[in-house]
Parts: sequence; structure tokens; C-alpha cells
Amino acid sequence: MHRQTLNPDSVFNTLQYGFSQAVISQGGRRIHLSGQVGVDEHERLVGSDLATQTHAALYNVRRILEAAGGSLQHVLMLRIYIAAQARDEQAHIVDALRSFFPDQPPATSWVVVTGLSEPEWLIEIEAEALLPDA
Repeated sequence: MHRQTLNPDSVFNTLQYGFSQAVISQGGRRIHLSGQVGVDEHERLVGSDLATQTHAALYNVRRILEAAGGSLQHVLMLRIYIAAQARDEQAHIVDALRSFFPDQPPATSWVVVTGLSEPEWLIEIEAEALLPDA
């Protein structure tokens, strides 16, 4: 399994926001995670603010990857959906991404949406990862 981030000087520097422009991958097992939100294993909301929900969603991503034999270092791509009412708080997402992905962060798309499945949810994060062969 091989994973390499790509951040060419010919495009703007996304590392300051906690993600890479692209990730090149070869080999391994690909895993696609459903959208993770700020709830615990009992489906209870962990907090009403974006920072807490973002950390919880990323913890859920990590737990699922660990259950599959991987880790956050195997993440290739994140798709982040942000509820419109939290659009002005996106710095919390940057902080969380920098914390969870300090080296070679994954490629990431951010999309502001009108709302998520539950009105109290502020963020939903989908992930794709390339795991080592079993």
C-alpha cells in the first residue's frame, strides 16, 4: 500500500487549512465510510457547537478505521458537509483537521448545506481510506 500527498506550488497552499490538494494511492484495500456526525455510540449528540461535533465526527472516523485494521494516516479523502447555521465557525474545522491530521493531511472538499438529517447536527464527514492488505 502506498499513499502520497500532493501539494504543488502551482496552486494555493491548503496545508494551512488542514488538508492536501490531492492524494495519490496504490495497492491496499479501499474503504468508504458513511457520513459521520457528532454523536456517540449510543446515538446521543455530544455537544451543540461545531467544534465538539467536528471532533466527535472525526473520532468516529478513527474508530471505524481502527475496526477495519487501519488508522487516520490511511485517509485519502474527506467530504465535509457543514450546516448553513455553522458556516461562520469553520475555523473550528481547520483546528480539528490540523489536530487529527498533523502530517500529510487528506484531500478534502467542504460543502455548506441548508441542513443535515437532524436539525441539531452541524457537520457530517464522509471518508475514503486505503488500508493495508489484510
